[in-house]
Amino acid sequence: MDIDRFLTPYKWGRPVLTASGAEGAFDKHAVDCPFVFRHKDRFYMMYVGFDGIGYQTALAVSDDLLEWRHLAVILRHGEREGWDASNVAGTWLLRDNELNGPATLKKWDGKYWMAYHAYPGTGYEEGSAKIGLAWTEDEDLLVWNRLEDPILTPEEGADWERGGLYKECLLEHEGTFYLFYNAKNQNHGRWTEQTGLATSRDLTNWRRHEGNPVLGVTPDAWDSGFASDPCVLRDGGIWAMYFFGYDYKKAQEGLALSDDLLHWSKHPEPIIRTGGEGELDSAFAHKPSIIAHNGVLYHFYTASRPPREGDAYVNVFPEYRSITVATSQPLR
Repeated sequence: MDIDRFLTPYKWGRPVLTASGAEGAFDKHAVDCPFVFRHKDRFYMMYVGFDGIGYQTALAVSDDLLEWRHLAVILRHGEREGWDASNVAGTWLLRDNELNGPATLKKWDGKYWMAYHAYPGTGYEEGSAKIGLAWTEDEDLLVWNRLEDPILTPEEGADWERGGLYKECLLEHEGTFYLFYNAKNQNHGRWTEQTGLATSRDLTNWRRHEGNPVLGVTPDAWDSGFASDPCVLRDGGIWAMYFFGYDYKKAQEGLALSDDLLHWSKHPEPIIRTGGEGELDSAFAHKPSIIAHNGVLYHFYTASRPPREGDAYVNVFPEYRSITVATSQPLR
């Protein structure tokens, strides 16, 4: 498997975005789940923050992909009642499919579309999450409208996904919408996470792929517990799925390739490994988002390490969780 053109071996080694640690802030404890894109001649990052109650979704902006400034919270918990009252974690916006393309957003039916998930309980990922969609006609991307009902629920799924659904990747190809998502078989104890696929022609009626999960775990390997958080982009006639694997010890980034979006072949080893002791990503290097700029691939991911004295914030577990980047070429 020739994967050199997909690799990003040069770690920046420092955060590009951190939590605030501020009392009452949406990101008091952590930032997570980067999704980076280009809009109106600027770079944007959609990401989630955790405040001790649940996830909320925000935007940050940048001119160079390295210096980021928080812009606004765009989806808050408590804004409405129902299945997504306690959490709302946006993870993907419908965008250009090309790995080396402009990474600009695509409209359907005159609107921009977001895939998100919500856990039913308060606290850190409490309960079995469901997947929903939101849309906006606001060119500033600040005002979003959520569909009333979820589009996928764990109760309607197979045994491998009954524990909850989350971390979506939504794309359109030749008139069909593909929704990749990861799911767990149970939400207590040591669960297994794998990646599934559902398709639609109208963003309303969804059908799960009969061959799910399309990306499963590998027994006795670095991804024996999780094969999660798909980021799917196309390079010529090949589709690349960046994902993370977890063996209940370390979370590391991986790669799988496909020529039809249905059948995937994994590279057997991680493409981004956890760092050494004391490094930003010594515990977890996971949750990929990829964008190309000036011939360089930027691979954003969530980094975690044990907390230490002087940290401005601490997440549950406990851990220090931030967002960082690795690139295909060294940066100055």
